[in-house]
Amino acid sequence: MARDPSTAHSEAPQHLKAVALKLFAERGIDGVTVRQIAEAAGQKNHAAITYHFGSKDALIRELVVDGARAIDERRNAALDRADAAGGPDSVTQVMEILVDTSVDPDPPAWGECYNRFVVGLQLSNRALFMDALAGRWNSGYQRCLDEVRRLMTDMPADLLNQRLVFMGGAIGGILAGRETELADRSREHPMWSHPETLRRVARALAAIIED
Repeated sequence: MARDPSTAHSEAPQHLKAVALKLFAERGIDGVTVRQIAEAAGQKNHAAITYHFGSKDALIRELVVDGARAIDERRNAALDRADAAGGPDSVTQVMEILVDTSVDPDPPAWGECYNRFVVGLQLSNRALFMDALAGRWNSGYQRCLDEVRRLMTDMPADLLNQRLVFMGGAIGGILAGRETELADRSREHPMWSHPETLRRVARALAAIIED
């Protein structure tokens, strides 16, 4: 169920982060000022970002880590469940885990934003993105890649690694595009809202690797 954004006002830093994530996803980090974030969050004090986070870059780093940590926790939990059941037993199942865990199960009322945010950030300031992660919060992703390698032993390692790079770029772009479309409330989006669409995304990603 979507969160009611009004409840976030009782915790100013969390509300500021939620509003900032939405604005960064829509406009990019260079298209949003700290004053605009404060105003959109209903903060009369335009120095609220500096007060709570220290700087705009520090806020961006927190947003990167918050989302990456949540995804990594969901991903590792899903892999643990698959392992307990004797799997994953196919590349498609691994891709389903990657896709499902990249989607926010409890998005704010205005919709999901994290994939759009990080894809845009990597394009505009990859150094900031990588520095914020500092090599953390990707153990679930690496486990997924290891599972694919286990399942694809017949493919030469250099070719498989190349396809995994292609898949990694594709999943970010596809899910960012999905968020952008669903954020448009002016019309229906039957393809992106269809319950089978994410399964089809997973199968398409598997095809990048296997075909």
